[in-house]
Amino acid sequence: MSAVGPSANIRPAGGEPRNILVAHGITKGFPGVLALDNVDFDVRSGEVTALLGENGAGKSTLIKLMAGFYAPDRGEITVDGVPLQADPASAHRIGVATIHQDAHLVPAMSVAENIMLGRWPGRYGWVSRRAQKQKARAAVDRVAPHLNISTPAGRLSPADQQLVEIARAISEDSKILIMDEPTTSLSPPEIERLFRVVEDLKSNGLGIVFVSHWLEEVFAIADRVTVLRDGRLVGTKPIAELDHDKVIRMMVGREVREALHKPRPVGEVVMRVDKLSRQGVLDDISFEVRAGEIVGMSGLVGAGRSELAACIFGIDPYDRGSVEVGGIPIRSNDPKAAIDAGIGLVPEDRRRQALVGLMSVRSNMTLSIFDRVTRYGFLSSRIEEEIAAREMKSLAVKAASSKVRVSTLSGGNQQKVVLGRWLARRPRLLILDEPTKGIDVGAKSEISELIVRLAESGMAILLISSELPEILSLSDRVLVMRSGRISAKLSRAEATGETIMSYATTG
Repeated sequence: MSAVGPSANIRPAGGEPRNILVAHGITKGFPGVLALDNVDFDVRSGEVTALLGENGAGKSTLIKLMAGFYAPDRGEITVDGVPLQADPASAHRIGVATIHQDAHLVPAMSVAENIMLGRWPGRYGWVSRRAQKQKARAAVDRVAPHLNISTPAGRLSPADQQLVEIARAISEDSKILIMDEPTTSLSPPEIERLFRVVEDLKSNGLGIVFVSHWLEEVFAIADRVTVLRDGRLVGTKPIAELDHDKVIRMMVGREVREALHKPRPVGEVVMRVDKLSRQGVLDDISFEVRAGEIVGMSGLVGAGRSELAACIFGIDPYDRGSVEVGGIPIRSNDPKAAIDAGIGLVPEDRRRQALVGLMSVRSNMTLSIFDRVTRYGFLSSRIEEEIAAREMKSLAVKAASSKVRVSTLSGGNQQKVVLGRWLARRPRLLILDEPTKGIDVGAKSEISELIVRLAESGMAILLISSELPEILSLSDRVLVMRSGRISAKLSRAEATGETIMSYATTG
């Protein structure tokens, strides 16, 4: 892979990394919340600095300050000695590029147009397509030579969209690359490819900020780790001085207990799925979940797990087969029928599929129980507040009040709101699709413990997860999916990481 242009010269001749960005004494508050309190942070040339902390620790606020979206209340951020202004365009001009969890590309525009967006070459008001393609091709060749620059961005995989954003940063001669949860939607091979690109950028002198909840990724790619907790700096250490346990203690300030499997009585069949099929998606799926049982569903991305959950819950139709709850068939393609039968669904993408960001925590938490919070056709704020307050207390939701917008909460607390919505309804079966995706280790531990408590109370749980440790530690039985089929049904004793991956890849 070739050098990365002008940015390759920002490492001193002696080879020692130097500070490119320095944030000193940063304090930032919002109504009712002190997001950052006197935080120091720096980014060095030719290094990857992992920025870690629980949801709500202040990571997102610090990223937005470095990207120019916010101004600090106190303190200063400089890039090569130049003060950073609260202006994203200014941040770009002095060399700060941010790659967000969700790609910020224009789907209908080509790769070349997205890379040169806002900087289209030309004269007298006319865009030079030839120059545009030349500049875009030069940037793409450094990170993703396999891409066709004429392809609309909307047709690219999430991994290739990430690479296009990196190419755009390179074309802008960026000095600092902030990567906010860049691997969330990527498969293991795509993550490996992305990390090779990151290593190349690092070797050519870029300073990289890497934000991830996956500690395995942090130890694979980072040179240093900076940890925030409750808006304060815990510390910055070389990765060589740390291990997983030390990082977790820095993040949460306590030992995090792993939810341990305990034998529990299993009751009657709550849900039975029989020969469920949808052309090109699902093929002859049959299984059952009993009261008090956690059935784990594993498989690679694209195996059909989320599609199966959508069919069970009535979001998507199916061609053949049936879903029964308590021995009674549920109408296909009818979420209300599924809810009335006692099924709840926590979907994979909480922001797009579960939450209404502009609405309050209280309103989001009671969306599934309008029949219980209305009187004579009118919403009862008193009843709504009582229910929301009860579930917020039960789940330890951190929010200034139930009236704040749910979009202002951290990812872990947003997930608790979605869980609280269904717990307020007391379902017989709860489908959890990637329930700990994109949340920190502390919140993961809390949600895992909650799943176990729900099973102990007699609720049936269908747990869909890409995290093998989560599947292995929580499940009573494991179903493995591959290419829209169940390739294996494993008892707890039979379920190992190697066995599951074998059936997921070759079963």
